[in-house]
Amino acid sequence: MQVLTNGEYCGPIIELVKLISSPISECCKFHRGVDEEMGSLRDKWQYLEARKTEIESRIGRKQPTKQVELWLGKVDTIKGEVQAIEGKFAKMKYFSRAHVGKLASKMITKVENHYKMELPGSLVLDPPGETLSTTVLIGESTVEKVKKEIWACLLDDNDVRKIGVYGMGGIGKSTVMEHINNSLLKETNKFDSVIWVTVSKSFNVIQLQHDIARKLDLDLTKVEDVRERATKLREKLEDKKRFVLILDDMWEAFALEKVGIPEPTLSNGCKLVLTTRLLDVCLGMSCKNIKMELLSKEEAQNLFLDKLGRDVFNTPDLKVIAEEVLERCAQLPLAIVTIAASFKCLIHDFEWRDALEDLKTSVKGSNNIEAEIFKILEFSYERLKDEKLQQCLLHCALYPEDFKIEKPELIEHLIDEGIIERRNSRQAEFDRGYSMLNKLENACLLEGGIEENDEEKFVKMHDLVRDMVLRVASPQFKVEGHLGLEDFSDEGKWGEDLVKASLMYNDISRIPPNASPMCPKLSTLLLQGNESLKDVPDSLFEHLHGLNILDLSDTGIESLPNSVSNLENLTTLRLRRCRKLKHVPSLAKLTKLRKLDLESTKIMEVPHGLEMLVNLRYLNLNVDTLKIMPPEILPKLSCLQYLKFFPDMKLEEVASLKNLETFGGRFSDMYEFSTYMEKGQLATYEIHVGSISYLLGSIRGKRVVLHNCNISRGEESFVLPKDVHDLEIVICNNLRCLCDIPSLNHATELKTIYLNGCKGIEHILCSSSSCCTLPLQLFRKEKDASAQVPPHTFSRLKKFSIFQCPKLKKLLPPGLLLHLHNLELIIVFDCEQLEEIIEEEEEEKEEEGMDTTKITLPRLKTLSLQFPTGTEEHL
Repeated sequence: MQVLTNGEYCGPIIELVKLISSPISECCKFHRGVDEEMGSLRDKWQYLEARKTEIESRIGRKQPTKQVELWLGKVDTIKGEVQAIEGKFAKMKYFSRAHVGKLASKMITKVENHYKMELPGSLVLDPPGETLSTTVLIGESTVEKVKKEIWACLLDDNDVRKIGVYGMGGIGKSTVMEHINNSLLKETNKFDSVIWVTVSKSFNVIQLQHDIARKLDLDLTKVEDVRERATKLREKLEDKKRFVLILDDMWEAFALEKVGIPEPTLSNGCKLVLTTRLLDVCLGMSCKNIKMELLSKEEAQNLFLDKLGRDVFNTPDLKVIAEEVLERCAQLPLAIVTIAASFKCLIHDFEWRDALEDLKTSVKGSNNIEAEIFKILEFSYERLKDEKLQQCLLHCALYPEDFKIEKPELIEHLIDEGIIERRNSRQAEFDRGYSMLNKLENACLLEGGIEENDEEKFVKMHDLVRDMVLRVASPQFKVEGHLGLEDFSDEGKWGEDLVKASLMYNDISRIPPNASPMCPKLSTLLLQGNESLKDVPDSLFEHLHGLNILDLSDTGIESLPNSVSNLENLTTLRLRRCRKLKHVPSLAKLTKLRKLDLESTKIMEVPHGLEMLVNLRYLNLNVDTLKIMPPEILPKLSCLQYLKFFPDMKLEEVASLKNLETFGGRFSDMYEFSTYMEKGQLATYEIHVGSISYLLGSIRGKRVVLHNCNISRGEESFVLPKDVHDLEIVICNNLRCLCDIPSLNHATELKTIYLNGCKGIEHILCSSSSCCTLPLQLFRKEKDASAQVPPHTFSRLKKFSIFQCPKLKKLLPPGLLLHLHNLELIIVFDCEQLEEIIEEEEEEKEEEGMDTTKITLPRLKTLSLQFPTGTEEHL
């Protein structure tokens, strides 16, 4: 038998103590530091979420690479895990502190690692180019001939590498090239990419470099040297290999190497096409020149009749008058469509004669055809005979050339400007706005369109119409291209008659520190979209006491100048997406303010004096760094119609706002949410219930988001709104199926259902009458022919997305498919036990004779299945 000495006894005992004490020590550390760990986790998560937002903004509507797509999906997964920890923290007991602290610590590491993960230089799959919205080509013998000539020059392997299309403004050069652009995208064997850039009339090298770089997803904002920018741009273009670069609406020639555009040659396979009103530009760029001719008389007459909607040339009383009207249009497409729109509502011959007399008076004294066209456009503007419509058109001219203006944003701005008069509700104001834009489109003074794969409609203005409008508005309007940084102190350009000034999206990086324009009548100053602008001097606003509208959205400012506190006539202050803005001075004196937008800034507390803004109609405080709203403020803002606020809302505070129509916010529990929704009737809303989640995008529908909520069958304290459009359920782990949600069968306007991280859900909808709160007819085909299915239940559903629901085995009961005739998209991601998309029930089929092979989803466009292994199927 071996005898152990004291030292030999001590060694193992010490090791045992170490083994025991180490986890105890770690446990104590997490127990004591759980609050600190949670604070750190929230900070790290905000950085990760900010990076995700930045990447998504850079991607835009393009298709991300597979690596980027997986990275973004992982962020969504981490989001669910962070929210789960938040839920545990909120319900934490004393003895669970260490467990929650340890979870938070591990998650911090996971968040940090994902944040640091390197992504490829190009975030998106390089599509050949951008599909452009187009109008119908007019003029079979004229326009088609030019199109065929351009097309032949592009596709032929010949010495023609640069093509110049020239002709009068409004003749259709851009329209032809838009059609060619879209056709080139299909010629993947000939060209690798097609790049369309609209060139600003006030040409400068830096701006053109910026415009081309933006189309290539190349960031040049931090590169100041023109030659260095040119080098980087040339390298990026050379990576595109065989490209076609289309430069639309050029006004002067330039050296390609100065900008950074490789010379198109037979060896590199590249081609350059430009459009211009000036033959000299084509000659200066050494192009093959192709002239856009005017329409033939027959084509002009056909276009006129098409836009007019009836044949006036076969009406004896109108024939002669109509011929003279058409002759004034000089066979120019833009003139024809605008004049036809002006005469369309005229019926009697005396109305036509009266309008013709006005037209003659308008164009009298014009000494060339271009001047006459300008007068024709001005005639169409005057014939609107509605000051508000004219003001709307003037406001559109404040945007850059060829800018696509989203209609909802434009209408918001028209409301801010007072162009749309205040009505009883925001809905009525928006209805008025859409009606105004529709009239201007019908008058052919605005062009309508819709982005590909996007539901948002936009309008844009032809550059000739824009030039005419700015000429009419001068000298009250100053717009980018007519106004520059050096002009801030130029009294000739910032004169006493100036009413509106726009420098939006103008790549401004600085404003001179002593800039202090003397403009007593200036009511609107638009500086949004200048992301490199870091500082605005106090002096800028010292003499702008008449300012009503100030927009600094999407700039890099960190502090709003103190001089803004004295702009007592200010009615609108827009600071949206100023992601570095931390300081806002006192707003106590701005009692006329009707709109305050601070979304996605970095302010830590509500601005001083907010409670004094009793005329506020619109307040957006969707700010993730903002922790609390002092309880005495909201009830004082009784005029609010629009409220978006990130931290928790109290029922009594929101309920006190009797005029509220649009609300975006969060309730901490389902009872408060249900109570509020039963009391009020909101036109639009986005309401989050439960754990913290950020409100994204504009509030234009009716959306409910449930995060880490206790949804159990028979829970009558929670009632889903009947008019909800979009339902999102995240980490509600006791949810077994959607049948558990009270009153779901009354939500007949549902368009989108999104489920994420609901670990308890086994069925989307149960087929058992014992557990289902929805009518059984939804799931089974009843033998009784008289059984009535609620006619609108799920009939409007368009999108159905399910992420990380590990127990889900069967997706859709066959009976439900009979009602999903509007369903367009199904996405299933990481549901590891999923067996069937359409549930097969053999016994039921035999009993009821249901043939699921004949069930169709007539509008289904996308079926995407991605499993834990990373494999993915798209059908």
